[in-house]
Amino acid sequence: MAASATLASRALQPPRRHFALRPPCSRAATTSTAAPRPRRRGAPAVAAGSARCCRARAVATEGRSADPSFPEGDDRALSGPVERPEADIIVIGSGIGGLCCAGLLARYNQDVLVLESHDRPGGAAHSFDIKGFNFDSGPSLFSGFQSRGPQANPLAQVLDALGETVPCASYDSWMVYVPEGQFLSRIGPTDFLKDLEAFVGVDAVQEWKRLLDAVIPMSAVAMALPPLSIRGDLGVLSTTAGRYAPSLLKSILQMGPQGALGATKLLRPFSEIVDSLELKNPFVRNWIDLLCFLLAGVKSDGALSAEMVYMFAEWYKPGCMLEYPLEGSGAIIDALVRGIKKFGGRLALRSHVEKILIENGRAVGVKLQSGQIVRAKKAVVSNASMWDTLDLLPSDAVPRSYKDKVKATPQCESFMHLHLGFDVENAREDLGIHHIVVNDWNKGVDGDQNVVLISVPSVLGNGLAPPGKHILHAYTPGTEPFSLWEGLDRKSAEYRRLKEERSEVMWKAVELALGPRFSREKCDVKLVGTPLTHKRFLRRNRGTYGPAIKAGEATFPGQATPIPQLFCCGDSTFPGIGVPAVAASGAIVANTLVSVSQHSELLDAVGI
Repeated sequence: MAASATLASRALQPPRRHFALRPPCSRAATTSTAAPRPRRRGAPAVAAGSARCCRARAVATEGRSADPSFPEGDDRALSGPVERPEADIIVIGSGIGGLCCAGLLARYNQDVLVLESHDRPGGAAHSFDIKGFNFDSGPSLFSGFQSRGPQANPLAQVLDALGETVPCASYDSWMVYVPEGQFLSRIGPTDFLKDLEAFVGVDAVQEWKRLLDAVIPMSAVAMALPPLSIRGDLGVLSTTAGRYAPSLLKSILQMGPQGALGATKLLRPFSEIVDSLELKNPFVRNWIDLLCFLLAGVKSDGALSAEMVYMFAEWYKPGCMLEYPLEGSGAIIDALVRGIKKFGGRLALRSHVEKILIENGRAVGVKLQSGQIVRAKKAVVSNASMWDTLDLLPSDAVPRSYKDKVKATPQCESFMHLHLGFDVENAREDLGIHHIVVNDWNKGVDGDQNVVLISVPSVLGNGLAPPGKHILHAYTPGTEPFSLWEGLDRKSAEYRRLKEERSEVMWKAVELALGPRFSREKCDVKLVGTPLTHKRFLRRNRGTYGPAIKAGEATFPGQATPIPQLFCCGDSTFPGIGVPAVAASGAIVANTLVSVSQHSELLDAVGI
């Protein structure tokens, strides 16, 4: 870190920059002059890291809803009437992918309507307020908000197109607790080498240098095509090749024969590059696997090389910094919603989509849980996962081959979450914003209960907690087996017992990170989220983080579907699961639904 984290969030991906630890670079610290946004009241959603990402509304303690307006087992309050129930394009779901798609469509002068089941937008990336503590539900590690131009973060490109910004604080390190010891891991071309030499050894430094020497030259090719330039039809020849072929060719020539040969591996598993360099140091191999898993939901033998090359170029180049939105990750959602409304787009909350309407073989609208029909003149875009989108479709409208492919797609596991609010005096004085705990390399970075990610955004953010207080989000990054929870009654003693048992690994990681002054009993807020929380409130099939598609074995399905006028965006469509990947997926759909001339005009307007 979807990894969503996801060192993830899906909010680190091809165009990557959010590691939503599991999950997120800027060039200089930024300060905000804006007043803190109003607090969001109500129950939390769960979080996870994206970016790994997280999930939705009420992360309840003891299996009960934290919001009385959403009683346990009653989702009827989620449906409401939609004014003017028609649009050019309907977007189902207001995750980052859906909001990026809708924002650009509004920018393209399309009448776009976003339908969101819950009482607030953001999906896995929304924030929530409990007793004055403003928690992130998902992505928490970000970079690239201040970047501009062709190689910028795809989310930054979308925000730029919408004329919106997200003020951030910048930093360059996180704490690491691994079997070898504890150290402050820093990004940049030289600092991490110093960490390796001090805590691992000279041989690890030599291997890491060899890796950087091999992959950094490839990054020019991996970053040659701006995500905002991509579309899903033949017009891509004009918006990508026509605009960027000269710079791409120049990059390839500058790499030389050896580098160009290496670039041919960009669509292969990253482990092939690692193996070809004969990297054998156990820590180096484990660290690479960890980064891959947090970024893509799979280890190096399944992570797409282009994703990892892109990430390495971002994290290990001079001047690179990590970023955190000063007003929390919810500020990203606020910015995207502002952009949508600025250009005439609409967002309808508490509008739960029950079915996608198919007429004459084409997607023509949706039916809400309330029974209301909302018509789409041009297209319907689903920001739900591939499995959940399939459930929205009439069975007889979907080709058997498509059904089988979706059902056969492997899934990442789910999450456990721990949200805490506590006194500043209850933690070490030098507390940093991010921490990662690996208990045992032998269990694998994708091992059950083996890795815990911790974010304490109040270290840097503005007004995220009451004076003298901190907020904390800890989670297991997409490694919690849904099978342990399947079929449990959330009101049962068995469910409460399992929550206590499975959250213990997070509590212990928090105690390690916060130091001897920390006391569980002194926390003002204690919330535990489970895979059932993900499944129920985020409408995620089996509470999954997303697809576990391995490079070299299968490819992501892309944004098109077998049903005309039905498109998909989000973590089930574009390589990687975190924030950059879903932002790029939303942009691609929006671009596809407008003319090449409109698309080209937008690229000119944002300077890429």
